[in-house]
Amino acid sequence: MLGFGKNKWPESTHAEIDGQQVTIAVKVRQNAKSYRLTIAAGGKPVLSVPPHGHWREAAGFLNRNQAWLEARLKRTPDGVSFRDGAVIPLRGVDHLIVAAERVRGTVEVIAEDERTVLLVPGGPAHMARRLTDWLKAEALRDIEECVGLHARQLGVRPTGISMRGQSTRWGSCSSAGRLNFNWRLILAPPFVLDYVAAHEVAHMVEMNHSQAFWDTVERTLPDMNRGRAWLKAHGRQLMAYGVDS
Repeated sequence: MLGFGKNKWPESTHAEIDGQQVTIAVKVRQNAKSYRLTIAAGGKPVLSVPPHGHWREAAGFLNRNQAWLEARLKRTPDGVSFRDGAVIPLRGVDHLIVAAERVRGTVEVIAEDERTVLLVPGGPAHMARRLTDWLKAEALRDIEECVGLHARQLGVRPTGISMRGQSTRWGSCSSAGRLNFNWRLILAPPFVLDYVAAHEVAHMVEMNHSQAFWDTVERTLPDMNRGRAWLKAHGRQLMAYGVDS
């Protein structure tokens, strides 16, 4: 691993895993008090460090956690880029990405024989961004509908809804009632997106994961365990889509 002095953090470092050099991104987190190693979307390791830490401590932390990193990387699916010819799910149904000949316009969903196509304009250089923006808009529309339903059932009113691309979280709820969701939920079957919407709205009633919280989720979504189980089984794969978008 590379050596750096106090507070001089590199953008990345490397570790040898199974005889191969693995790049580990280094992110300075202003509120961090300790070192943390995570796997971002697409299987990219990230070392989070506090701004006033020492590289010697960070390197030691990485060395102690190398076995964990190796085990996690073996279980992490490869990233799936949004490119011509790739297949991605949309609301749980596989779609083939096809580059449109036109430069302008929006993404179109077209049924062709026994397959469904996502026709994406803009050329190869802009395909990933165009498709990601469209998926975010689709996700927001579905999320707003589900959030509205659960908010009415629980008697709460969110202060705002936004879409994000977190690598480890599906949603969050602030103390002010602002809800954030991962746009990749649009790739999952609709009942999964509905579960996450219910989960975050329920946090406006119970800001914890107590039994009272889970009772609240079940009150607005009686079959919550269906979506919860699907995410546990398939969520890691879902995070691998569009990692370089």
